[in-house]
Amino acid sequence: MDDHAHLDHVHPDHAHLHGSYWLDTAPPGTLLPPPEGPLTVDVAVIGAGIAGLSTAWELARRGRSVAVLEADRIAAGVTGHTTAKVSALHTLIYDRLRRTRGPEAAALYARSQAEAVRHIAETADALGVDCDWEETAAYTYAEDVSRTDALKAEAEAAREAGLPAAYVTDTDLPFPVAGAVRVTGQAQFHPRKYLLALADGIRRLGGTIHEQTRVTGLTEGDPCMLTTRSPASATEVGARSVVVATHYPVFDRALLFSRLSPRRELVVAAPLDAIGAPLGMYITQEQNTRSVRTAPMDDGRRLLIVTGEHFTPGSGGDVEERFARLCAWATDRFGDLTFTHRWATQDNDSTDSVPLVGPLHPGSRHAYVATGFGGWGMSGGVMAGRLLAEQITGGTSPWDDLYDPRRLASVVREGAAFLKQQADVARHFVGDRLPSLTEPSVETLAPGDGAVLRVGGERRAVHRDEDGQLHALSARCTHLGCLVAFNRAERAWECPCHGSRFDVRGAVVQGPAVDPLEPRDL
Repeated sequence: MDDHAHLDHVHPDHAHLHGSYWLDTAPPGTLLPPPEGPLTVDVAVIGAGIAGLSTAWELARRGRSVAVLEADRIAAGVTGHTTAKVSALHTLIYDRLRRTRGPEAAALYARSQAEAVRHIAETADALGVDCDWEETAAYTYAEDVSRTDALKAEAEAAREAGLPAAYVTDTDLPFPVAGAVRVTGQAQFHPRKYLLALADGIRRLGGTIHEQTRVTGLTEGDPCMLTTRSPASATEVGARSVVVATHYPVFDRALLFSRLSPRRELVVAAPLDAIGAPLGMYITQEQNTRSVRTAPMDDGRRLLIVTGEHFTPGSGGDVEERFARLCAWATDRFGDLTFTHRWATQDNDSTDSVPLVGPLHPGSRHAYVATGFGGWGMSGGVMAGRLLAEQITGGTSPWDDLYDPRRLASVVREGAAFLKQQADVARHFVGDRLPSLTEPSVETLAPGDGAVLRVGGERRAVHRDEDGQLHALSARCTHLGCLVAFNRAERAWECPCHGSRFDVRGAVVQGPAVDPLEPRDL
């Protein structure tokens, strides 16, 4: 099929499209205010996505006093922009684990993820929340016959690891595939509806949740001390234990950023007639990743959700063109579509494809981290919450070692991925400081566009708004100083080194940066 055949006809009027469907259909509700003054709790959890709220829920159920500190709104960040597949089938992970860490590690991974899938279902039932939970099968597929050997190996490895996996050639997609790995008993849901109910459950158990509360400092000790910043004030939070669940760690005492690579993917959505709409969840690594699922709509139709076109933040080129390619692919395979939503999601891949969940660094006694879910944060975040709750309350888990951020053996085995990540970051650190032969000028900036320009010997991030006004900021990411780049489609400045993102006024949209880009004069 020609993914570009209809490119000119599927470029919707993006100005009239909604953003994330999950945010659009589950409003945020009343703001949960920042702490009014110094606060002391058993556990402070930084981040109110699925990993943070799952951790807080498990700890509150064990009788611990918990405070969740969220820089924005509950489930409005990465979790609010996911595709919300709840699955233990993670593309081609099991054959890789079997080869790199052995069959036992693959079995532990499968068990931990499968238990997380069941745990979400049980928790949703206990909370009495209607979160559009649908049990279905998950598929990793390929259209290219040359990839079927890898799929057969994955099906065998996943089956050996304990999953109900099979190699198949038939699916409920409206186009043929060469082959697929199928795992039954998986699920899809509305993540924001689930997490808003989970947040209410945490509060009923005595926990507190504070939105618009950005954590800017961590001093480890007994207790640990956090410094926070909110629109109106700043305060401190003392906690026996701290969990950093900010997707990309805002505190990196173990240099985890050297083992994480950020990846951004685009999402488009359009209604389908329920009759004939696929009910399975699908993903392929072909065509720069294509992920497909549908969700139930109030009017009886189903919403087709297509994800793909992954790229490193700040290195995506023409992101509008990427959106158009994704729309063209969906139209080629599903017929005429009227796109209603588009958004983007961001993930972090670890160098060995296994999340980093456990103590924050080798010397840590009271600080923990959950990161590196590689696009599978729904099951991974719940797994992390259960694992960290066990560790914080003095228990152990069969998969402590599998996910331990301090593991070194797997880093050695995955040396090529580790070195590639460091080379990419080093390229930006060095290349950003060299003069460019083709730098744009202020005069060339169209309304809505932005670019990094050299002004008076300094690099500045300059954006021209739709009214023609210019806005200049420091072009150095406040995390570690890499040069940001402009994403016109999302109107954001992005750091290609570690994935920090800023709005056109410089405010932090996504970490690990915690400080804004400073304004500059032109």
